[in-house]
Amino acid sequence: MRADKAKVTRLLKTARGQLDGILKMVEENQYCIDVLNQMLAAEAVLRRAEREVLRAHMEGCVAEAFERADEGEREQKIDEIIKAVEKMEHR
Repeated sequence: MRADKAKVTRLLKTARGQLDGILKMVEENQYCIDVLNQMLAAEAVLRRAEREVLRAHMEGCVAEAFERADEGEREQKIDEIIKAVEKMEHR
């Protein structure tokens, strides 16, 4: 992985902390909208981590594939990105 590991790790640990907090809220029967808001916040942090990893992939792996001028590898990288973006869109 070429993404800034410290940044991605920090974001994932933040999301993990939020999930722990959400679980506690559920166990304590907290107000539904408060739980939902925390879930949305955790999801937003995960999306930031996703964008960081995707950006690094494009700036590194994809850029290298295009520099090498290997058409098959370029097509593979493009397909990978399209599939990843489709998954991100369909949540």
